[in-house]
Amino acid sequence: MEAFTFTTAELILLSAAGVLLIIQYIYYLGIYNRIHKRNLADRKNELHFTKELPPLSVVICARNESENLKRFLPAILEQDYPEFEVIVINDGSTDESETVLSAFEEKYPHLYHSFTPDSARYISRKKLALTLGIKASKHDWLVFTEANCQPASNQWLRLMARNFTPHTQIVLGYSGYERGKGWLHKRVSFDALFTSLRYLGFALAGKPYIGLGRNLAYRKELFFKVKGYSTHLNLQRGEDDLFVNQTANADNTRVETNPQAIIRMQPVEGYKEWKEEKVSYMATARYYKGAQRYVLGFETFSRLLLYAVCIAGIVFGLLNFHWLVAAIALLIWLLRYTVQAIVINKTATDQAEKRHYYFSLPLFDLLQPLQSLNFKLYRLYRGKSDFMRR
Repeated sequence: MEAFTFTTAELILLSAAGVLLIIQYIYYLGIYNRIHKRNLADRKNELHFTKELPPLSVVICARNESENLKRFLPAILEQDYPEFEVIVINDGSTDESETVLSAFEEKYPHLYHSFTPDSARYISRKKLALTLGIKASKHDWLVFTEANCQPASNQWLRLMARNFTPHTQIVLGYSGYERGKGWLHKRVSFDALFTSLRYLGFALAGKPYIGLGRNLAYRKELFFKVKGYSTHLNLQRGEDDLFVNQTANADNTRVETNPQAIIRMQPVEGYKEWKEEKVSYMATARYYKGAQRYVLGFETFSRLLLYAVCIAGIVFGLLNFHWLVAAIALLIWLLRYTVQAIVINKTATDQAEKRHYYFSLPLFDLLQPLQSLNFKLYRLYRGKSDFMRR
């Protein structure tokens, strides 16, 4: 029986696929799986937390959010926490927000609200609103979320606060979307999950580089130490990701991923709304310090290259009747897909996500970098004016 031999081209393709598979394993098992590992350690009581529950201030910026305030603010005001205040800054709302907040203040004595002056047009209004809320706060620990978000339980503040150790200055929390119907909502949910795998994974690896304002806490003294948002006042956004990028390190940052501490955002109403949010973050991403953004870019590159190499190996093997070449190329892709599906879906289960990704995973796997490219081109087409100080 004649032994099967590989041509030089086949050896190159299969070797490249093998190397790319190893690279992908490093990312998925070394970074993306860290949320799941952290939750396992939490369930086994292997993590150290403080037992103190210091008083804290929740700061929320709201602009024309009267309906969301009616629906979600009580879940924040009724948290099971010994001492806290909630400060809502009404950012020029033209709806019934002022009436809603005034009514809530009569029922909840720990709720306070203020407003941003209409004359403030030279910086980001959201940064100004948050700065006003921070300056009005009574307590050192500040917790941030959005008006269209809801905590998963009344233990949110307790779980965030258990990370307030003497050396901690920043706590990053997990956030996701409530389940909506349709293709867009599944796409948005996957993007949010994958984003969390990346930035929280890096933070758990001791390399924090961004945070999201939907579920974020830090000390007031840290805010004033770095002069607030002064280093990026020329940008409309950056009150969360750039601030964390500027101040976070391995020693002062912790991560909270308990499912009861999750913040859920309402499903996006349409593609345009989601695109604006993604493009806004891309406008600030170019200012991130550290190599994490480039390391993640290399993951995307190696992912796409693995697809290309595996497809080439399968096609090349089928066209030349080299079944073993096609089988090995397919096996390499399946090995990567198996680990990817396990990591992503275990994390989705841990985080009480109501969606899982099996048959749709390869599609989202390829769509994610393509949509990022589309958003980047859209931002270039629009120019910088919408994201810079006016």
